Amino acid sequence: MPDITIEKVVMAVIAMAGAIAAFITTNRFFSPKTEESPASLTRLAGGEKKEISSFSKLDPNRGIWDRLDLFLAKSVGLEGKLEELHMLLGSPVNPDPLQILHYKELCSVIIPGFLYLFLVSPFVLIFVPLCFFLPDLIFSAKIRKRQEEILRTFPTMVDLAALIIESGLDYMTAFDRIVKIAPRRTELEVEFEKTINEVQLGYTRRDALRRLAMRTGLQEVRSFVGLIIQSDELGTSLVDLLRNFSADMRFRRLNRAEKLAAQASTKMLIPLFVFIFPTVFILMLAPLIVDLFKGGLPF
Repeated sequence: MPDITIEKVVMAVIAMAGAIAAFITTNRFFSPKTEESPASLTRLAGGEKKEISSFSKLDPNRGIWDRLDLFLAKSVGLEGKLEELHMLLGSPVNPDPLQILHYKELCSVIIPGFLYLFLVSPFVLIFVPLCFFLPDLIFSAKIRKRQEEILRTFPTMVDLAALIIESGLDYMTAFDRIVKIAPRRTELEVEFEKTINEVQLGYTRRDALRRLAMRTGLQEVRSFVGLIIQSDELGTSLVDLLRNFSADMRFRRLNRAEKLAAQASTKMLIPLFVFIFPTVFILMLAPLIVDLFKGGLPF
């Protein structure tokens, strides 16, 4: 019996090591190569110049937890991804990239621990790499919600910018006016305020606008930034470009809404077949089935 237990433990350790190796290999193979360093991503995360990454305060001589954090951030290559995730979340004070890493570590320890209490099997160790990714689902949902909020107000922002630019002001002054007169600071106004602050801190307008596109992670914002940069380079009318761009965004949003409405009828078939139709059949056939069991047909 002890040999069987030792064999199970050894197999579980081998399975866990294989899962971790597969995770590291897949992560390094599919991770895109970017020209931005983690330090530059940290600077993009806020409206001011940040020279120090949140992982720079880790000391390998301080304890095992700092060593684990450094291993996951540096060796596995999670530092840049966590910085980018924090940036797409809107650069909140809490959680910072290091705290996000701690959440992932806690999930990979606590959830398998609870599973071990119920299953009493060392094979729950293979769930450690899977549980490490669970916080990403929550953060991805927050990022999608933030991007949807930005897209809702973005066409109105573009129309207001075109109107103010047409009155004779440049686009940075137009953005500043829109941010100041906004009755409520949405995520879009906050991002434009960061862009204005970056220009005041010494960044070029082109770099500040590109940072705006990176912080939102939206193709619409990247196209908007491309239009402004193209207008600066070629000297074309920015007002006409912005109005056409705003009309195109509203048209695409209308098409997206019509597509979702067309898919609603098809998606309704699933609850109909799973819940409603079986209930109707049971109600209709129940008396007949009861009579059959009682000893004969009702006719």
